[in-house]
Amino acid sequence: MTTSVAQRPVAAEPRARRYGALRLPLLAAGTAAAVLATVGVVDPNQPGHYPTCPFLAMTGYWCPGCGSLRALHALAHGDVATAMARNPLTVLATAGLLVGYVVWVRRLWQGRPRSWVAPAWLLYGLLALVLVFWVVRNLPGTTWLSPA
Repeated sequence: MTTSVAQRPVAAEPRARRYGALRLPLLAAGTAAAVLATVGVVDPNQPGHYPTCPFLAMTGYWCPGCGSLRALHALAHGDVATAMARNPLTVLATAGLLVGYVVWVRRLWQGRPRSWVAPAWLLYGLLALVLVFWVVRNLPGTTWLSPA
């Protein structure tokens, strides 16, 4: 009689697979935490810590990302009102990314493969939102959208 190869317990395999599937989300969370900690400690409101926006330096107009570092700095300190004053698009994008991250981790934990891809209308809608924000924040009378 030959002996068969020892089999792993059935219950341990899905659990190990689940933890292995979470490697990439954990790496993403660690990277995001390191960036947020850096921006939280190194104040972008102090000159000389971060480079100036090249679009702002060349044109004098705010780009959609202007004020994002200051908004993230305010979010790192729990000041949502200041973050919204610096760049409301960054605050909304951060909230959307957090929701997407939770959905991603939950799907991986449950062992479900990716079953949803963003439709074209959503991607074009996000692009249109960024472009409209870019234009509107540079119009006269919309100083409430400027990151200053």
